[in-house]
Amino acid sequence: MGWKNILSLMIKFVDDFLNSITMYRLVLYYLIGLIGIALAFSLLGLLPYNWLGLLFSVVFLLAVAWTTNWIFAKTFSVVANVESVYISALILGLIINPAKSVVDLPFLFWAAVLTMASKFVVTVYNKHIFNPVALAVFLTSLGIYHSASWWVGSRVMVLPVLIGGVLIVRKIKHGTMVSSFFIASFAVVLFFSLKNGFSPIASIEKLSLNSPWLFFGFVMLTEPLTIPPTNNLRLLYGLLVGFLFAPQMHFGSIYSTPETALLIGNLYSYLVSFKRRLILTLEKKVQVAPDIYDFIFKAESKLNFRPGQYLEWTLGHQNADSRGNRRYFTIASSPTEDEIRIGVKFYSQSSTYKQSLLSLKPGDKIVASQLAGDFVLNKDKMQKMVFIAGGIGITPFGSILKFLIDTNQSRPITLFYAVRSPQDVVYSDILSTAVKLLGIRVVYLLTSATEPVLEWSGKIGRITTEMLAEEVPDYQQRIFYLSGPPSMVDAYKKTLLKMGIRRTKIKTDYFPGFA
Repeated sequence: MGWKNILSLMIKFVDDFLNSITMYRLVLYYLIGLIGIALAFSLLGLLPYNWLGLLFSVVFLLAVAWTTNWIFAKTFSVVANVESVYISALILGLIINPAKSVVDLPFLFWAAVLTMASKFVVTVYNKHIFNPVALAVFLTSLGIYHSASWWVGSRVMVLPVLIGGVLIVRKIKHGTMVSSFFIASFAVVLFFSLKNGFSPIASIEKLSLNSPWLFFGFVMLTEPLTIPPTNNLRLLYGLLVGFLFAPQMHFGSIYSTPETALLIGNLYSYLVSFKRRLILTLEKKVQVAPDIYDFIFKAESKLNFRPGQYLEWTLGHQNADSRGNRRYFTIASSPTEDEIRIGVKFYSQSSTYKQSLLSLKPGDKIVASQLAGDFVLNKDKMQKMVFIAGGIGITPFGSILKFLIDTNQSRPITLFYAVRSPQDVVYSDILSTAVKLLGIRVVYLLTSATEPVLEWSGKIGRITTEMLAEEVPDYQQRIFYLSGPPSMVDAYKKTLLKMGIRRTKIKTDYFPGFA
């Protein structure tokens, strides 16, 4: 077996792992791994900390954070994500020097308390504005004159920070934002080193190997509740925080710190982001296919969104499994409708989250926030498009087509809809109406068969380059939208690239809620 095949298998293994785990759980495992490595390095003398002091500090932070979070959650009667408590406490353990004596405990205590408190108090519409950890260490620097050392940014920790960080970026697909942060901070450091006559190589080495640059970019910058909703806004966010992150950046006698850079970036993000946290009430659930249900929710007020966008859905439930209590689901309803609807596919081994979701009854409530997504219609109404949906990946297209129907907008669209069985077709009423009223072309595909199937008038097999060229002769002039299981999206993206379609003309849906 050649090295290319081995590399391909390794990448597939990594992607399969990333697809099986939520972003929050991945970050949690990553932080636990860093703490474990730091304990080992301390024991070996590679880090200048006592391993017992480090372990005690982490346990202390976890205990204080959990207790504080529990008190605030009870006081405000809200559903809290326990994973975020552990994540915040572990981050604090990685950026605040381990306690050497009881004298250091007040700093750890107040850092943990302020981190948890900020999630409940410093909010607008129940949505926090600032990264809780960054705000906490900023406040402690003002109040008790203790600040984070960001000790995780040391030379011996670079490799584990880098490896895990790359996995996080691959999972959340925010590479552009993270890259813009790295490029901006790199450029500022290089500029100041040349301006002040320092060695550029030494300055860059210090930034990359002896600062929290990597950890900050991979973990702090990507905190999901405080980043902008679209790629272009996230690009500017990364540039802004990267510009301010450079240690040489200052305004008069006030020098920037990692936490102040992030807090200023959070303010920008807040100004350009969805500012509400919705409490939705289930009106009804409808089985639309053997293993697919529509959940129709009523909101306290109308939600303004662009068809094709998604929300983060938090559903508190007991004994949550490793995939946690949060998911991202695309909104299946149209902005023209009063209700908010999602379509969810269930599996024989569905997560505890989905089991709890399926058990909801009319009147039960769920929390939705973080409206985001670039998987939306092109502003040019004459732009030709191809939609490719696999299974439950039809949901954003259902929202888009219902919107076009309700607003009487005809667009040059061809939709390929691939399902495993005829019973898996959903939203057929919307599709048939779009065909009739708007002239949309729909090509149905049955992927599980190799021969004609009774009562199936669509095509058999998977989408091929030949099929695309036959059904869409002007494919070079079109923008392609792909939505469905990650493996399907990746496969069809490769097919389009082989056909000469530019990457900029291929849009993929952020659709991680399959587990």
